[in-house]
Amino acid sequence: MSKHGKVLVAMSGGIDSTVTARLLHDEGYEVIGITMKTWDYASSGGSKKETGCCSLDSINDARQVAVDAGFAHYIVDIRDEFGDYVIDNFVDEYLAGRTPNPCILCNTHIKWESLLKRADAMDCEFIATGHYAKLQHKNGRYYVSKAKDENKDQSYVLWGLSQECLARTRFPLGDMRKPEVRQLAMDWGYTDLAKKGESYEICFIPDNDYHAFLKRRVDGLEEKLRDGVFVNEKGEVIGRHEGYPFFTIGQRRGLGDAFGKPMYVTEIHPERNTVVLGELEDLNRNGLRAGKLNMMKYERIEDGLEAVTKIRYNNPGTLSKLFMENDDMMRVEFDAYVKAIAPGQSAVFYEGDDVIGGGTIYESFNL
Repeated sequence: MSKHGKVLVAMSGGIDSTVTARLLHDEGYEVIGITMKTWDYASSGGSKKETGCCSLDSINDARQVAVDAGFAHYIVDIRDEFGDYVIDNFVDEYLAGRTPNPCILCNTHIKWESLLKRADAMDCEFIATGHYAKLQHKNGRYYVSKAKDENKDQSYVLWGLSQECLARTRFPLGDMRKPEVRQLAMDWGYTDLAKKGESYEICFIPDNDYHAFLKRRVDGLEEKLRDGVFVNEKGEVIGRHEGYPFFTIGQRRGLGDAFGKPMYVTEIHPERNTVVLGELEDLNRNGLRAGKLNMMKYERIEDGLEAVTKIRYNNPGTLSKLFMENDDMMRVEFDAYVKAIAPGQSAVFYEGDDVIGGGTIYESFNL
């Protein structure tokens, strides 16, 4: 009988999930490791060798850790459910002129649901991942807060997790810094893992060329989008492009250099295959609306609640006030201008280090 119960640990073969599994094992949990095969890059037609959590090397690394520590390890093929939901959504969002965040969608709708389903089948009370975040439970609510290591904090990408998911989740790395995690891996003899580089690309686009990926996924895309135009803030045509899905709000590179001054993507109009370009100040907005909400710390908020709202993972956040327009729409009014708010990305609301909740950005505006 285990000291703390059974826990199913998501193991990618990387250093963070390896240390997570070993920590829980050493604490007295009955650990079962699971590696989820989400994507087969060879089927995408890409040119780069498969890397990351879905590669054979990573799967073998995860299995070896389990063998060394003496706990069970399973490989689960979820390529169909991942592809149908995450990849199709990724393509659809770009075709709608928005900028998706597939990692958040995967966490919310694929990884946690898949983990919990397998945990139930294996009689595991808990699931665990190597995310850098803390789990809190106060006033009957489960919520995520920032990790001790703010440089590695991943609370932003976890805003979509439900109360049911959080109640059964463990984040052993939340109170650790990355150098500590790396040192533990070295101490346990995982020298190669400790030296392994980290991947920041989307897992199903390891060459980081999403333009080519979209062209491979959508038949005839180049032909359909060949007559795209750049317009300025007045609506005047100032250039041509190869298709609106290949641009995102705030983009500067890849626009050409014929404008005589730095220009940025300020709006995207998919129905007209038009991309609006402006100067840096034209990216300023002080309001947004976000939908598909998931509330964490509070089930519902009072209008005017002060929060720091982050509009992308590496965004420091801006002081704002929150207003519920209905059960699934948040209006955010910023205290200062924010640049390059991109529809399709996530707005995550913080009270101190705690995640109040989050949603998908629908639109930005000026008050």
